[in-house]
Amino acid sequence: MKYLIGILCFLLANASFSQFSFQGETIAAGTKKHFKVPISDKNHTTFIPVTVFCGIEKGPTLGITAGVHGYEYPPIMAGQRLIKSINPKRLKGVVILVQIANVGSFSNRSPFVNALDGKNLNRTFPGNPNGTVTAKIADFITNSIIAKSDFFLDVHAGDAPEDLMPYAAYYSNVAMASASSKGRKMAEALLFDHIVIFKTEGKDYVKKDKPSLYCSAEAFKRNIPSVDIECGRLGMVENEAVLKIEEGILNMLIHLNMKISLEKAIQKNAYLFIENRTYQSSSFDGIYYPFKKSGDYITKGMKVGEITDYFGKTLETVYAKADGIILFTIGTPPIKKGETLLVIGDVLKK
Repeated sequence: MKYLIGILCFLLANASFSQFSFQGETIAAGTKKHFKVPISDKNHTTFIPVTVFCGIEKGPTLGITAGVHGYEYPPIMAGQRLIKSINPKRLKGVVILVQIANVGSFSNRSPFVNALDGKNLNRTFPGNPNGTVTAKIADFITNSIIAKSDFFLDVHAGDAPEDLMPYAAYYSNVAMASASSKGRKMAEALLFDHIVIFKTEGKDYVKKDKPSLYCSAEAFKRNIPSVDIECGRLGMVENEAVLKIEEGILNMLIHLNMKISLEKAIQKNAYLFIENRTYQSSSFDGIYYPFKKSGDYITKGMKVGEITDYFGKTLETVYAKADGIILFTIGTPPIKKGETLLVIGDVLKK
């Protein structure tokens, strides 16, 4: 009798973890379900493809977004792989995976902005339920994904003109020590050599009366440990980048004790942290000739590029304004006045 009572108590205690509700539907423990969430305003209609994995055991909820910029393909293709490689029968907790947040950008091959309304989704958070379609997408992600999450990851790559080196990043603020510390450990578990620290002290986007603008910043603003991936370049689908994203996310699941596995999370021996970044912009419209590529180490005063007019006349010789590693540089010829040419990361000496 005691044995039967014990089993009954165990089942009752765990009954609330046997399913997960999303969009008015129930996902049973150990299963996954796909959703095609409709989004529309008075002028446009689109949708968001979402897969929810409900684990077999109690655990936290991890929100993942890919395709916030729809021309950044490696995160989107890694999401397609994760549909198969995340096994809900070997999962603790819940993973909510947004495969393509910005279908309007993706399907129209539109860099940076949603072709339906010309808005940049990653400058629109927390969104607006009464706004245009991009604002409504941000509102849905904020209230239906981020608000349900205990941990959050936003995955990006280099858009069409962006030569970008791969790295992980996490949000940090001295007033949010726990979320910052957990975010750092999540970033380390993503297995990238370089980790950028998004220091948020004094930043408007974490203030209560200011919009967060960025997807993962909205999560951190809610005291949710939040990380980013940047992996992929120039709008290309490179298999190495796709697999690197998938590998990092699966390892992070083990780190978060969400993946039922005999394996322990892989830990790299060392990481290179980047806290300060130097941005350099163009002073002219014209044609840009980069002399360096992403991942190159440069020194202050080094010649890193040149801008000419449309007849080959040099308008500006670009010199590095700081020592460091090139996190990003424009990798295609067109350049506009005021546009960012390159970003230099100051690698911490640790």
